[in-house]
Amino acid sequence: MENKNEARGQKWKTAAVSTALLFVLSGCNMVSQNGEQATGDAVVSENQTSGNIDEKGNVTVSKVRVDVSSGITDAVDTVGDAVVSVINMQVIDPSSQWGLFGGSGETTQSEGQLETAGTGSGVIYKKKGDTAYLVTNNHVVKGSDAVEVLFKDGTKVEAKVVGTDLWTDLAVLSIPSEHATTIAEFGDSDALTVGEPAIAIGSPLGTNFASSVTSGIISAIGRTVPVDTNEDNTPDWEMTAIQTDAAINPGNSGGALVNVAGQVVGINSMKISSSTVEGIGFAIPSNDVVGIVNKLEEDGEVIRPVLGASLVDLSMISQQQQESVLKLPEDVQNGVVVAQVEQNSAAEEAGMQQYDVIVNFNGKEVSNTIELRKEIYSTQVGDEVKVEFYRQNEKQTVTVQMKEEKNGL
Repeated sequence: MENKNEARGQKWKTAAVSTALLFVLSGCNMVSQNGEQATGDAVVSENQTSGNIDEKGNVTVSKVRVDVSSGITDAVDTVGDAVVSVINMQVIDPSSQWGLFGGSGETTQSEGQLETAGTGSGVIYKKKGDTAYLVTNNHVVKGSDAVEVLFKDGTKVEAKVVGTDLWTDLAVLSIPSEHATTIAEFGDSDALTVGEPAIAIGSPLGTNFASSVTSGIISAIGRTVPVDTNEDNTPDWEMTAIQTDAAINPGNSGGALVNVAGQVVGINSMKISSSTVEGIGFAIPSNDVVGIVNKLEEDGEVIRPVLGASLVDLSMISQQQQESVLKLPEDVQNGVVVAQVEQNSAAEEAGMQQYDVIVNFNGKEVSNTIELRKEIYSTQVGDEVKVEFYRQNEKQTVTVQMKEEKNGL
């Protein structure tokens, strides 16, 4: 997402490249303007001298075009119109100096004016009755007071936010179905092969570059990428992602990563940006996307179980406090400390207390809060799970019945 404030603390790099491409045609299909096909060397009309110079000595254009159809062009033709620009509109204080129109725009809310705060991309994946649905990134629409969708032909419509999910960075929007002429198909991201072609479609750097296409390969699958969801410069989640070297820039967020069959295999989300790094972008796998969008359509949110406790990595606790407060055995080096237990939570009902150090959850060893969170979110509300922890120097086990909570972990 392109944002004036460079949302989420990401640094982006833009590169402009000028390249001269020389190639030899050998066995390519070419079509002249009169529809005649030829193979091999370019066709030259009878009144044209070699070197594209006419009888008057003027340089001309060869009346030949090359048939450049390929898997990539076919894929873009299949899915390209399903990829749109998503515009995050926010109320701007009229006293602010920001904004193109100095507070004299047409649309106002309260005492402010709606203006573009950032742009991203989205993919139309479903059409049902009078409504079409599209998926984008949560961070594309985060903080919006209104959302607009811009189509390839310049048509702009208002969109409704159906639901968002912070942890997977996904959001579902709805628009009138009459505007959705092309519906994207999700492919099987589990079937991807490292090295196969990958195509990114979106609106890098804003709507001026809408419907841009870049290509590369699938660089890796199943990458674990640390994510800072609360913008405190400390990772608090790990996203499983597809890595690609297809160019992904601000504004591509929420756009499509496509295979040569024209199927969406990922939703572009982020890239590593550094003066020493080039061509490392990430997309949320389509197999993860479909489960989330179905839940967002149905409930407007993803309902997850939580433990109901504030947690801190044991590695963040000083050695002196580990010895004097936690009083752990010397061989306990990793775990998650319960900093506070919420009332009526799953943790409290199971008998857990402040300063317990969790080392195993549901049969899986956990060494930090990210690992514990992933294990918690792999369970369902109502599940009974075993939790192993140290209370001072004694190892204990309790059974926790997972509950739905609005706060805590």
